[in-house]
Amino acid sequence: MLMHNPPHPGEVLRELCLEPLGLSVTAAAEALGVSRKTLSAVLNGRAGISPEMAIRLSIAFGASAESWLNQQSQYELWHAEQHREELKVKRLVAGSSNTSSGHSPDSTNQNTGQ
Repeated sequence: MLMHNPPHPGEVLRELCLEPLGLSVTAAAEALGVSRKTLSAVLNGRAGISPEMAIRLSIAFGASAESWLNQQSQYELWHAEQHREELKVKRLVAGSSNTSSGHSPDSTNQNTGQ
C-alpha cells in the first residue's frame, strides 16, 4: 500500500538523523565520505538515495540500507502515480491479439543455436 505523499528521504535524513545529533551538512558529509554538494542535494530533495548512499547511511546511522531504498522507492512511486492518467499504455491480456508485429509470442526467438 502506498503512503499518502511520503516525504523525500532527504527530509527524513535531516529531521531524524542530522538534527538530533546536531550535525552540520559539512560534518555529516565528511562522516559519510561524500561531498557537501552531494549530501546537500539529497537533503534538499534534488537527488535521491542511491544504493551506495543507502549503504553509507546504514553504516553511519544504523538503519538498514533497504529501509533507505524503500523510502526512496515509495517517494518516487507516489509521485509517478500522480501522473498515471497521462500515460499512454494499453492493457495486455493473454490470448488477445495485442501484438503489433504480427508475430505470435511463441514464434519469436525460436533459433537457440542448438
